Amino acid sequence: MNDAMKTNPKLLERLVCPVTRGPLRYDADAQELISDKAGLAFPIKDGIPILLEDEARDLNETEA
Repeated sequence: MNDAMKTNPKLLERLVCPVTRGPLRYDADAQELISDKAGLAFPIKDGIPILLEDEARDLNETEA
């Protein structure tokens, strides 16, 4: 189990995308929270989700 899940397992279940207010999907390998609707991946640093649009990775740029 990774540090983010150890820190607060219920936290990740309650978080929503700050852009769309939609659900986030947890990617354990990349340590990111994915918003499929917004096409963004929000990083988790030191067990803390960084839910700032400026810090998110654009999934469309990665796939291109």
